[in-house]
Amino acid sequence: EVQLQASGGGSVHPGGSLRLSCVVSGFTFRNYRMGWFRQAQGKEREFVGGISRSGGGSTWYAESVKGRFTVSGDIAKATVTLEMNNLKVEDTAVYRCILVPRVGPDSWGQGTQVTVSS
Repeated sequence: EVQLQASGGGSVHPGGSLRLSCVVSGFTFRNYRMGWFRQAQGKEREFVGGISRSGGGSTWYAESVKGRFTVSGDIAKATVTLEMNNLKVEDTAVYRCILVPRVGPDSWGQGTQVTVSS
């Protein structure tokens, strides 16, 4: 069974930084992508950023976080980190990591709360 374990998150003031990590276990995929989504209260889930193993570690981001958030990790070991800098109030949400294999169903980690408030 594929399991994703996320950690990090918390509460910061605007302009602060946080780091989220996600570790995957129980899989043997060779080509896959990993990334982060978030969902603010009362809003739809939205994509934040991702990284691809088959793409040589290429990354991509939502426009709202470009230049502030960085996705990185040891893609061969299926660990992914989300560095969040210059956080804004509108970044407040529950963040979840996802594993997207080339074949088979996606797997989600549990959510971790990020709260940005003054």
